[in-house]
Amino acid sequence: MGNVLNKLGSVSQSVRGRKRKREDESADESGDGSDLLDKSLQTPKRKKLVSTAKYIYQALFKEERNSDITVHALGKQWHLHKVYLSQSPYFASMFNGSWREADEDYVHIEIIDPKITIESLYSVFGSLYMDEVVLEPKVIVSTLATATLFQLDSLIDRCAEVMVETTNAETAVLYYEAACEYGVKMVKQSTFGWLLVNLLSFYHRAPKWLRLISFELMEQLVSSADLYVVQTEFTVYTLLRYWMALKLFPDESTTDGVEHPKERYFAERTSSVPFLATAEGVPYERVFRALRLHNLLNHHVDIRVLRQDNIIPIEWLHKPLMQQWTNVLTIDQSLDKPIACEDRVFLESCIRCGRILNENVLHKWRWTGFHFGLDLLLSSDTRSLRIRRHHRTENERLLSLRVARQFLVRVSLASLNELRQIKHQQTSPILSISLEKNEETQLVVFDRELTFPLLVSVNMMLVAPPEEALAAAAASGKVAESKEREQTTAAATTPQASERSPNQSVEGTGGNGPVESLDGGSSASSSNRMLANES
Repeated sequence: MGNVLNKLGSVSQSVRGRKRKREDESADESGDGSDLLDKSLQTPKRKKLVSTAKYIYQALFKEERNSDITVHALGKQWHLHKVYLSQSPYFASMFNGSWREADEDYVHIEIIDPKITIESLYSVFGSLYMDEVVLEPKVIVSTLATATLFQLDSLIDRCAEVMVETTNAETAVLYYEAACEYGVKMVKQSTFGWLLVNLLSFYHRAPKWLRLISFELMEQLVSSADLYVVQTEFTVYTLLRYWMALKLFPDESTTDGVEHPKERYFAERTSSVPFLATAEGVPYERVFRALRLHNLLNHHVDIRVLRQDNIIPIEWLHKPLMQQWTNVLTIDQSLDKPIACEDRVFLESCIRCGRILNENVLHKWRWTGFHFGLDLLLSSDTRSLRIRRHHRTENERLLSLRVARQFLVRVSLASLNELRQIKHQQTSPILSISLEKNEETQLVVFDRELTFPLLVSVNMMLVAPPEEALAAAAASGKVAESKEREQTTAAATTPQASERSPNQSVEGTGGNGPVESLDGGSSASSSNRMLANES
């Protein structure tokens, strides 16, 4: 009997133990669940409802509820609200000043800008009722024009951002002209920079867009030291000849990459009068004056083409020819002096050359033409650009015999995105380089952000600039110095030293290799002139 009771007791304890265990587990689970429930109840949940701005836009602008002012423009009426229109300084001064409209509920706006449309008015009026605006790149100029009329600086800034982001071959000139008209500095600088890089590398034979460039804009582009010239300066002349044919004969059908049907018109004229001296050519004179004529006289083929075209009066060439010949004689007798000039003089007088490196491989090339006894070879490996003074004994009669020759050079590099916008640009300072025979030096180490295809622009000054250029720079410097003295005296402050760093000298050595010779050329055939590779 005792054994039976003991067994029952152990069974009872076992059951109670299992029960307590289940209760403890249940209690633990219940505790965790309570914590999670409490946490979930205490955490705010964000659910977006119809925003106040959207309600205002729908009810007050689109449905025109409770309107207290009617605006009439371009034959259409908008029933709007003074409190929202007053965000515009244009309307704020109208409603709050002594104007007649201050006490009336009707305003008639006379629109004289042809770029302003009903659609742009709708978009701009609607933006006053919303905290965001949708800007269509296709009509961004109209929106900018309307925002400028109503003095909406914030909207103008948003338009400028869209224009900078969407600058491409089709919009560059259009955006530039709009930026000039409406005073949007950021867009003007951005589009001008786009054109400097793409004028000769992309627009050169693109009549659809090239003919849109105005006389004033073309003059500024051609005269800029930052113009990315492909091959040599003579390419700039051939582009102007093509552009002028597009302007003179707008009805002629043209094809991208093909010579203009009337481009030979100039060489085939029977008149001996240079085209720019005729009444028809006078409007183009200022643009051709922007050419760096002394840099167009470095190849006998180029000179022959200039004479055949008979566009530029021969009198224009007398002075640069005399300057070039004087430099030749001076260098031949080793009377040339080290080149030193202000940065501005260098940028206004330098030779502009360039090319496109399509692949990240070793490139070696020279630009053909007369370079005052300097045979300069450039080489690009995967991460740097170097220059070498190539001197062979068999060519010594054509080369300078000076032990060391000095010249100035500046290099600009640019990588473009799919819209041909600059995604990264690198520009060296103006370097003063002295090379002995067959000596090589490094010009620039590529930034890591640069990618291929890579545009290379090289500015060089191989001889001293003309005396008049130095005199003009000196006179300009004196005027600037005088103004600075007056300003600092008036402010009772100590004049600061110029921050412009002096030209840097670099040295180095190098070797030989296959060389590609590039030329500017005057036509489809001569622009592709390539001399035999040298080893």
